[in-house]
Amino acid sequence: MVEVENHSSPPSDPAPTDPTTPHPQTGFNPSRMIGIIRRKAMIKDLAAIYHAECLAYCQELLELQKKAEESLIEMKAAEESRRETMRPPKRMKKAR
Repeated sequence: MVEVENHSSPPSDPAPTDPTTPHPQTGFNPSRMIGIIRRKAMIKDLAAIYHAECLAYCQELLELQKKAEESLIEMKAAEESRRETMRPPKRMKKAR
């Protein structure tokens, strides 16, 4: 025989891992507040470190971009000066 369970009624005792059940409040715990304040301070310090690191990378990137632009300008200037120094031939070769 197969037994059939009746699931229409809610269980009388909810599971302790059920997220809908509120956790009992034990009152104000100052040591818990100290931990929260410490974590908040650590997060601020970490954010400041990341911010400083990001600024350093941005500065380095700007310097690299300036160097690349300068070298590109120098290359173009050298190319143009070569074009200016080359004279066209006085006599053109006849096409055969």
